[in-house]
Amino acid sequence: MASGPGPTQDIEFTLNGKPVSRTASSRMLLIHFLRDELGLRGPKIGCDTGHCGACTVSYNGKTIKSCMALAVQADGAEIDTVESLAGESGDLDELQESFRENHGLQCGYCTSGVLMSAKFLLERNEKPTAEEIREAIHGNLCRCTGYVNIVKAISGAAHGDEGLALVERLNREHAKEVSA
Repeated sequence: MASGPGPTQDIEFTLNGKPVSRTASSRMLLIHFLRDELGLRGPKIGCDTGHCGACTVSYNGKTIKSCMALAVQADGAEIDTVESLAGESGDLDELQESFRENHGLQCGYCTSGVLMSAKFLLERNEKPTAEEIREAIHGNLCRCTGYVNIVKAISGAAHGDEGLALVERLNREHAKEVSA
């Protein structure tokens, strides 16, 4: 049973490929439902205002910030969280592995949201440019990395070593422009 005062609603949806049937408070945010009612820890609670992107999930194939949606809006939806990226065995997928290899995370707080935004991008654009990557993650705030290694990791997942070399070259060019 969903916690919280007020009316409730029975909801059914697909979460990370599995059916879910629960009762949710009509005022509960989706992020709180995912974490508090379903025990997921991937989506993070950052700002509760839609600015940081730590709570980003896939909702019917599009990314949303789950702090900006009510749990009852999940009824009938297909929702994927960062937990959906790992295989059945728990192995990291190619994108997660690229983040690990290229130091695309530090404290990790923003990582789940950035990964979901990157997944959304790569599903629609298999070979994005560094600029397209930056645009795709513009709604995800990271206070640790400065985004350089995040862009490098996404590029590495998309382009392999060729993408990493491209991002390194672009970063050197940008550094020259800034210092000039």
